Amino acid sequence: MAHSGSLIHFSGHQYLRNRLVLSILSGKHVRVDKIRSEDKNPGLRDFEISLLRLLEKVTNGTIIEISVTGTAILLKPGIILGGPVSHECPLSRSIGYFLEPIIMLAPFAKKPLQLTLRGITTDDHDLSVDLIRTVSLPHVQLFGISDGLELRIKKRGSPPSGGGEIQFLCPVVKQVKTLNFIEPGKIKRIRGIAHAVRVNPQFSNRMIEASRSVLNRYIPDIYLYSDVYKGEESGKSPGYALSLLAESTTSAIHCSEAVSQPGVPPEDIALHATRALLDEIKQGGCVDRKHQTLVLLMMVLGSEDVGRCRMGPPTLRTIQFLRDVKDFFGTSFKIVPAEPSDASSTELVYSCYGSGYDNVSRRLA
Repeated sequence: MAHSGSLIHFSGHQYLRNRLVLSILSGKHVRVDKIRSEDKNPGLRDFEISLLRLLEKVTNGTIIEISVTGTAILLKPGIILGGPVSHECPLSRSIGYFLEPIIMLAPFAKKPLQLTLRGITTDDHDLSVDLIRTVSLPHVQLFGISDGLELRIKKRGSPPSGGGEIQFLCPVVKQVKTLNFIEPGKIKRIRGIAHAVRVNPQFSNRMIEASRSVLNRYIPDIYLYSDVYKGEESGKSPGYALSLLAESTTSAIHCSEAVSQPGVPPEDIALHATRALLDEIKQGGCVDRKHQTLVLLMMVLGSEDVGRCRMGPPTLRTIQFLRDVKDFFGTSFKIVPAEPSDASSTELVYSCYGSGYDNVSRRLA
């Protein structure tokens, strides 16, 4: 990683999405080289090129240069435009891969975004559209982005052939609020969605029963919803999955999910998701591991005041993200053990001084 004026230079394909988002928000040019240069098949993958094309559609004036071999890219960011956008996602990654970075950008657009994405709605690499709808969007609402924020699942699409479709609607804001979220509270309810497409509808009921067999020991307020899509709306491939979320008395949310695998019965998928949820709750804090980067980014963009949030230990992705934020925005986080700290607790309080980020695009409208 190297600086030269407003150009920031990285090597390697990892953390590409976050770096592109930070580049567009900060207005700094970014160059990434040595993308899988040692690989048998060097350069950008189809889903990474597709993401670059999507960012071109969502912004105006963005210039993206890709080297002949595909092992280097240069991004010169324009303004975030918003408006109606439609995009076909390749079947190598699910819609969640493309939607996560867009959620970070959309509130700072010139016009409210109406995005339609088609492809795979749930896979085992990225956040499913269910978790984005039920967990990611409530995290965005913590920062005062709420009126008109919506994700509609029109069709489900399981791997490998996809066929799913979603619509994401996001309002624009002038500034995001400062977050002060350090009370994790106690878990008061668990919700879940078991969906099954192009398989026996009983599969979703079997997942619900297996999950309840574990969760009923802990809490009475459990509602697991069976979501069976038929005909055109069920996409092109069979599949099923269970998404779970636990909400606390202070509205902290922890989530997990598991997706069908060939030859694995629904009960095992459900138990996998359930144990993952319990593990996530055990990590503690007000934000789960899958949403650390989203919340930390919004804290950086918050008004010029100290924002604080309590979370579990940072993931590798989060650690790198904190370093990248310092390069793009010059913002550092103070990370201290949470109070009251007992020996077994790994919870930390992350605090930073907001950059007072102003939505320039909206001002131009």
